[in-house]
Amino acid sequence: MLKRINNGSLFSKSAPFVLFASLVFASSAHAGSQTMDKMKSSGAVTMGVRESSIPMSYTTGDSRFDGYHVEICRMILADIKDKLGMSTLRINYQPVTSQNRVPLVQNGTVDIECGTTTNNVNRAKDVGFANTLYVEEVRIAVKANSGIKSIADLNGKKVATTTGTTSVQLLRKNEKATGVNFDEVFGKDHADSFLLLESGRADAFVMDGSILAGNIANSKNPKDYKIVGEVLSTEPIAIMVSKNDPEFKAAVNAAIAKIVANGKMPGLWNKWFLSPIPPKNIVVGLELSPATKNAWANLNDKPAEDYNKK
Repeated sequence: MLKRINNGSLFSKSAPFVLFASLVFASSAHAGSQTMDKMKSSGAVTMGVRESSIPMSYTTGDSRFDGYHVEICRMILADIKDKLGMSTLRINYQPVTSQNRVPLVQNGTVDIECGTTTNNVNRAKDVGFANTLYVEEVRIAVKANSGIKSIADLNGKKVATTTGTTSVQLLRKNEKATGVNFDEVFGKDHADSFLLLESGRADAFVMDGSILAGNIANSKNPKDYKIVGEVLSTEPIAIMVSKNDPEFKAAVNAAIAKIVANGKMPGLWNKWFLSPIPPKNIVVGLELSPATKNAWANLNDKPAEDYNKK
């Protein structure tokens, strides 16, 4: 049985008998994988996490991190640890931003990035993406009394987005944005972008629906905000790994397949999106979408471009 201790370590309470086939797999599973070789030799792995991407990946205080993607990544790493025949694996948490997440995976600082990164063709030139377990819809958050109901209502307004994300680009490319002129204002992270909306320095915040819902739920007065307008894009949000380590990606995808096959995904969704979550016991209240449910049933690493073909 596995248990996570405060510093992120995983340890085994019991030492079950290991079949010969398992021993063979343990000795060969990481053959050719730089990431798994490093895990085996150092006894540690570095997980990239976000600080304010509620409920996907965020800090709960005191340098602790949690969330839907973070928990899934812990399960993935526990599975790989067992396959490598390791008794313990220390998880080092590395906060990343929208700007530095791809470079940190590229240069090996981060072994597995568990945040809110869209799998798209451009990013796939630099990093690898695991099979998708969450499909996002990009939407618009506004103050409830703003009168903004659609893209057209953003004309002459200030629209916030987070530096290093693609959300406003998607807004500009939307066919309903023709003739709509607005000014962009940038937050350094999602919490900062929401603060721009909250403080009146922006009239709208364009971002992934889960991030909008999480920040609204975490605000002082959630009823003061609402998510409006057209769906700007449907995007697969996926765990990032090194592009140059297909063996590690295969191990991650094998662990994902096991999680899905064991029927754990609905419970994880209910835990992070429909139940009170730490540290404030807020409820994000985001129902499971047909697109995400379909991703579980048909595991794949298709980029966003495939989701948005007309």
